[in-house]
Amino acid sequence: MEKVYGFTHYSFFTEMSELASKHNSFDLSLGLADFDIDIRLKNLLKEAADYGTHHYEPLAGNPLLIESVIRFNLKRENSIRVNENEITITPCATFTLYTALKCILNPGDEVIVIQPSYYTYGPSIVLNNGIPVYCELNDDFTVDWEKLSNCISEKTKAVIVNSPQNPTGKVWSCHDWNQLYELIQHREIYLISEEIYDTYCYDSIEHYSSFLHPELKKRTFCIFSFGKMFHSTGWKVSYLLAAEDLTSRFRCHQQYISYSANAPCQYAIAKYLEIFDPYQNRIIMQKKRNLFYELIKDTPLVAEHKAEGTVFQMINFRNVSKTMTDVEFSKWLTIDKKVSCLPLSAFSDSKQNSDYIRFSFAKKDELIINALEHLRKNL
Repeated sequence: MEKVYGFTHYSFFTEMSELASKHNSFDLSLGLADFDIDIRLKNLLKEAADYGTHHYEPLAGNPLLIESVIRFNLKRENSIRVNENEITITPCATFTLYTALKCILNPGDEVIVIQPSYYTYGPSIVLNNGIPVYCELNDDFTVDWEKLSNCISEKTKAVIVNSPQNPTGKVWSCHDWNQLYELIQHREIYLISEEIYDTYCYDSIEHYSSFLHPELKKRTFCIFSFGKMFHSTGWKVSYLLAAEDLTSRFRCHQQYISYSANAPCQYAIAKYLEIFDPYQNRIIMQKKRNLFYELIKDTPLVAEHKAEGTVFQMINFRNVSKTMTDVEFSKWLTIDKKVSCLPLSAFSDSKQNSDYIRFSFAKKDELIINALEHLRKNL
């Protein structure tokens, strides 16, 4: 258990945001949206308060929300057909990943983490008495399938995949899921597939869920987030898709940890999903991505690969500094140049230095414009 205290990723995330606030910098470091949620969603939460939804919902979730999730997934461009026994409403994506691991891990089991990756993966594995095994992406942030194959051992119990991926902005295709299945098909290896940025895929790229793979579906815990979808992370409501036998396992553990998720928010989300247009949601964020991408060209910073998805853009900073580490550069940019970011090494267990920093464009257009105009004049 003491091993978990060695993870310090979150303290660094908060440190960068605090530095931005302390030095009155333009904060593009975290993925938290600085604009308001849809007024219709707000009104539905008020309606929920009046409706009397203040007690525990069923373990699986509010039946209205489960039906809305079924319809929502059916209407996707790459339609996902699910039934009520394959859906569980959960308190948040981090909880869902942790609990999914609890369903499958025995002490000493290994879990492959493709990194750079979100900071909660390693600690969630360790807290469940597992061993994280890290597989680095290629320099262009694509998967090295040979390297991933070499990470698999007799102790491997699961692989964690995030698509669209934070921080790189890469999106897995049907081909990628097929490649993964080829590697694990003859072993008892599960998939934890975090797809919380599913509504943010750009340039005609459509989200393709792991749950669409007929064989992977049988061994996949597929995680989605209403908080990311609606910019309402404080509501703490997500959902899990899993085959019926895995759903039963998951609910068994959830009943002893949280039992259910926020009841009023479940009601509001259920109603909102009936009118929510994911296409418009994507277009709004794609415009922000394009705005950021065009403005960064006027600075010495380089966006080598335009983000395919998520709300983040990776940037190479070596035109500005050949000597600073990515951590040093991030702090310098935040304090001296008044624009906050995160270093890529914050998403790596080894914290190995890189040539990259990550910006978030889930911000008001005014903030993006002012921040990049400031960099244009001052770098």
